[in-house]
Amino acid sequence: MGLSDAELDAVRAIERADGADDDLEAFFVGAVRARPVREVRVEPFLIARHPLTVGQARHWLPEYEDSFTESDSSTARFEDDLNDLLGTLPFRLPSEAEWEYAARAGTTTLTFRGDGRPDEDQVLDDFADEERTAAAENGFGLAAMGSANEICADVWIPHFTDAPMDTRPRTGDGPGVVRGGAGDLSPWQGCDEWLLLLSATRYEFHSFTAVRPVAPVPTS
Repeated sequence: MGLSDAELDAVRAIERADGADDDLEAFFVGAVRARPVREVRVEPFLIARHPLTVGQARHWLPEYEDSFTESDSSTARFEDDLNDLLGTLPFRLPSEAEWEYAARAGTTTLTFRGDGRPDEDQVLDDFADEERTAAAENGFGLAAMGSANEICADVWIPHFTDAPMDTRPRTGDGPGVVRGGAGDLSPWQGCDEWLLLLSATRYEFHSFTAVRPVAPVPTS
């Protein structure tokens, strides 16, 4: 888990090949937020194929509204109503270790597709389109990991130093950890939004977020 030296080299290679829109110095300075790399023991868990849609959110929060969504099949985004949803939803948030494990789907590259710069066509904003959704599935069959900014159960700590060696979330007071978010900036504006699709990219929760529920594996 984490941003490896090989992945940093892959980003440098993209920059050298003029694949970046701007100078990526800020990215390299901020890489400490996703380091050090460590092995994590992952127990079996169930995770949703895609984040909650507007239609699904209204099943748990009948009054849910989002002026940015175009249909019930769009990804639901939560702000002040996030705690209301989490208090009603019979599932939990993924720890960020679980999220990264799910996003990588057995890979160790920048994204599950490899070390190349992700293309904007890989970002989905409509999870009901089965053809597009299938094209965005990773090796675990999960759609659009990294497309929406998805909140995790961990409190934000700007590195992995002393983090658990299993998937337990780091708890405490403060904002949560967010993973992904490239689709929230679509259409891309040329500010290296593709970096948000990287499996290891993590940042502090500020405003709105999507939710990808997780549940324990049934024991019976």
